[in-house]
Amino acid sequence: MPEPFSIRSNVVDLQARRVYPAEVRVAGGRIESIEPLADDTPPQGYLIPGLVDAHVHVESSMLVPTEFARAAVVHGTVAAVSDPHEIGNVLGAAGVRYMLDQGEQTPFKFAFGAPSCVPATPFETAGAAITVEEVEALLDDPRIGYLSEMMNFPGVLNGDPECLAKMAAAKKRNKPIDGHAPGLRGEQAARYVAAGPSTDHECFTIEEARDKLAAGCKIAIREGSAARNFDALAPLISEAPGRVLLCSDDKHPDELALGHINTLVRRAVAGGADLFDALTAACRTPVEQYSLPVGLLRVGDPADMVEVDSLTEFNARRTWIDGALVAENGKSLLPRIEPEVANRFVRRDVTHQELMLPMTGQLGLKVIEAIDGQLITNSIDATVKEHAGHIVSDVEKDILKLVVVNRYATAPPAIAFIKNFGLTKGAIASSVAHDSHNVIAVGVDEVDLSTAINLVMDNTGGLSAACHTDSVAEALPLPVAGLMATGTCWEVAEAYSRLDQLAKAWGSPLRAPYMTLSFMALLVIPSLKLSDKGLFDGERFEFVDLLS
Repeated sequence: MPEPFSIRSNVVDLQARRVYPAEVRVAGGRIESIEPLADDTPPQGYLIPGLVDAHVHVESSMLVPTEFARAAVVHGTVAAVSDPHEIGNVLGAAGVRYMLDQGEQTPFKFAFGAPSCVPATPFETAGAAITVEEVEALLDDPRIGYLSEMMNFPGVLNGDPECLAKMAAAKKRNKPIDGHAPGLRGEQAARYVAAGPSTDHECFTIEEARDKLAAGCKIAIREGSAARNFDALAPLISEAPGRVLLCSDDKHPDELALGHINTLVRRAVAGGADLFDALTAACRTPVEQYSLPVGLLRVGDPADMVEVDSLTEFNARRTWIDGALVAENGKSLLPRIEPEVANRFVRRDVTHQELMLPMTGQLGLKVIEAIDGQLITNSIDATVKEHAGHIVSDVEKDILKLVVVNRYATAPPAIAFIKNFGLTKGAIASSVAHDSHNVIAVGVDEVDLSTAINLVMDNTGGLSAACHTDSVAEALPLPVAGLMATGTCWEVAEAYSRLDQLAKAWGSPLRAPYMTLSFMALLVIPSLKLSDKGLFDGERFEFVDLLS
């Protein structure tokens, strides 16, 4: 137990909606008293409740939970509502338990969920399935706080027995259900929310969010490394105070090293949101929604709090969890813990010949159109480009070859084409490919594609970049489930930034090329995606022909 201490600061009281100078005394890890100070002794800095990421897949940071925590506390984050869905798709319930056990080794307050949709669809190959019985067993674990995002919204609307059984298990245990229903509006949104989900982080228009709010759903405004919905939804912070949360969903290590939920509070206040409404979304609402054991800067609460430099910048000077100082002046004080490695990966060499697509006489080509800053894609039509009897990337039109290779068994690669990655040479690949995390790659030619894929294979998971004309073949190993590294945030961020810079040097205009690539196999987000089994229409929920 940390030693008792006191701090003089300007206390931000969310309940009374006021800021006043006070001395806060902490003993036994809890706030013992908050005594107002005379006006003639103004202290420096401001004391706010600890920040909470209301929905994040820790695996997407490419960090194990203890390392995610070490980075997040630097920015004033003391807790995260985390869906271990990614590792669940690789290792099943054992992967969820890996995250629980890892998270217990840090004072950071993780609220892990029981994944509801593993695998996400039957149209791809995953490493595992999590059954209704396994979901029930996970929900019985006191370390599991909720049922993770119910992505199968068509199943909910159509009364799928498995979806209903998993939600019933959460309701029986009085644990909340997270939603995931991109684009759902009106009567369908109301039916989905009535079935059980009480939050949604997938809204990309304010009209959609208002429909779900009207149905009784809370809205988590997402601003991550790929999906960026903050600007579109920020007016809700003051429009629906107490019913809005802030989250990252997916946060790459280079961005986590620079900022977290504090940057969203900064942007909200700069955009005109009321200070107390913004901090309510970042602190109080997630604590109440998920019954988190996180203090809110009240007498008797756990001393989970942050000293920030100002109420405009929100740069964290010091962060405490349960009264223990865990970060100070940009440095994490949490100890480094060497993580264990768990994985499921069938390594094989992929030849460039396997990635060649013979001409069939059909000239019409269905193309995925990636959208920077969004998980959704468009489906567009193009004409094939032929070379030596094969269909190849059309670099002039920015239509590149996209490949998904099954990582769990030996199988032929799935091949499609994608627009807006912008590469004029080289290829990039990744074993982070939502939701089943097969190996996905995009590139200009088959030689670089096969090299990039095999770099990932050789490391049994990772990110890679290859360009034979530049003599480049580099990889960031991700040995934990092919999703997470064993290093620190700052080490992983440096290696990731090197690959990110290569992709951009080779022409990609995307803000986060690897993050965008990782979602091009996410079948539950429309419109057109690629699984290891073929090209998939996410609106009609069926496979479609590449050529016509």
